[in-house]
Amino acid sequence: MQVNLTERVVETARAPEDDAPLLETALAIAAVEYPELDTGRYREQLDQWADTILSRLSEDPSLEEVIQTLNDFLFLEQGFEGNRDDYYDPRNSFINDVLDRRRGIPLTLSIVYIELGRRLGLPFKGVSFPGHFLVKLSLDGGAVVLDPFNGGISLSEEDLGELLQMSDFDAPGDFGRLLAAARKQDIVVRLLRNLKVVYQRAGQLEKALDIVNLILAIDESLIPEYRDRGLILTELDCNQAARRDLEHYLAVNPADEDADAIRALIDELAIERSSLH
Repeated sequence: MQVNLTERVVETARAPEDDAPLLETALAIAAVEYPELDTGRYREQLDQWADTILSRLSEDPSLEEVIQTLNDFLFLEQGFEGNRDDYYDPRNSFINDVLDRRRGIPLTLSIVYIELGRRLGLPFKGVSFPGHFLVKLSLDGGAVVLDPFNGGISLSEEDLGELLQMSDFDAPGDFGRLLAAARKQDIVVRLLRNLKVVYQRAGQLEKALDIVNLILAIDESLIPEYRDRGLILTELDCNQAARRDLEHYLAVNPADEDADAIRALIDELAIERSSLH
């Protein structure tokens, strides 16, 4: 990774939303993968799309009209959709690829939706719902919850309950808590964690390592990332660095359910190191 590009990711991820909207960090992450990326082109594209949507609204549009016009433009006219056929394609996590290919995962399609909403005067917020990222718009006495992965449809409480059942989340459905607005930094970390999983599944461990380093540069308090980095370093035969990360993880989480397996791995790494002398 180029240092100036990674520093840009960290800087924009930590900045207030007014100083660096979510799109800026998503573009910064894309620029790490595509160093020659013309990020300005994508800002202008979203600006133009928002202008087109605004031009189609009545003089005093209702909320329903704005959302319907947004959905018609984005999903019917432009053809954006969830990439169900190749969910783990890394391009689903790079916002430039999502905008070019009109394909993405729930999180990146939500970023496009949030950014277009911001330009339309709709303060959408991301929602880290278990297993499926969503978008919401808070209203007096409630909220509208939308699913950009499925054409921007509005979700009822029953729909949310079905989503929850399909996930691995086993706690009761407290929708007030589960629908809390996600901080920008949390959204960025979730995007990077998606990329980490994609690279690990593909056996691209060096890239996965770069992503973990980036996550920890954004927020060093994310202790499970030390475990994940230690495991990746183990596979890369960087045993001394792996032990440091794994020992740090255990020092903070000595009673975690994977603690015994991590201790056994640390002992194994120590034996391998001593056998080299």
